[in-house]
Amino acid sequence: MPLILLCGFPSSGKSKRANELQEYFSNDYKRNVTVISDHSVGVNRNDVYDDSKKEKIVRGNLKSSVQRCLNKDSITILDSLNYIKGFRYELYCVTKESQTTQCVIHCNTDAVTASQWNLSREPGEQYSQEIFDALVMRFEEPNGSNRWDSPLFVVQKDDTLPFEAIADTLLKRKPPPQNASTLPQPLSSTNFLYELDRVTSDILQVIMAALKTYVPGDQISIPSSTDKLNLCRPFTLAELQRSKRQFITYTKMHPVDDTSKIGNMFVQYLNNTLK
Repeated sequence: MPLILLCGFPSSGKSKRANELQEYFSNDYKRNVTVISDHSVGVNRNDVYDDSKKEKIVRGNLKSSVQRCLNKDSITILDSLNYIKGFRYELYCVTKESQTTQCVIHCNTDAVTASQWNLSREPGEQYSQEIFDALVMRFEEPNGSNRWDSPLFVVQKDDTLPFEAIADTLLKRKPPPQNASTLPQPLSSTNFLYELDRVTSDILQVIMAALKTYVPGDQISIPSSTDKLNLCRPFTLAELQRSKRQFITYTKMHPVDDTSKIGNMFVQYLNNTLK
């Protein structure tokens, strides 16, 4: 069943929208609706969002909760900041693998109003102003032209949710077909893991060499890929190695028959997540 992904600034009205959606689908469509939120995974906001390691663990817990709840019986709503486009891409891959639909609802409340709403909360529910400002600065706005942010519904603070359009998107649209990067396949080659590590390591070497002379906006050719890598900013070796580990972990679970596809898959993954 479908996933509804809410995103927006802190205190931008996401939980209110989640409640409205839960009531609508429960009453009008008689569907079971599961709402997953920071509260449901035990998040202390000011503690977690001040520590990147803790925040990464929380995102992993939210993703795992979504994976467990995607089933034929219920609609899942993820009520969290979801402000990192790389995380939204991961969730898109989850729904694609599960062969279900999803949509993104951006609660597009301006920062001044969201800050006022935050201060009106009970003290224990508020984001500190420092954390609030930092999250606003880090927010990566969804873009409907990106497949992982589509279909995108942008909702202003006084808007009524387009319930029928959301329902049509989730319940009448076909899910995206699985492709080589998400379709589970048996290992067909004994040297698959070796090739996976070799190709990704070679690509990192090419990127690190190119970074010595790059200009922001350059596109570099990768020997094992027909796609080019966008060098929009300087990448650190640690950042690239972390992306390599994440890609290898995912690809081990979803191997491909043709190892010549690994280069393209890795470059596409880097272009989608390192921005």
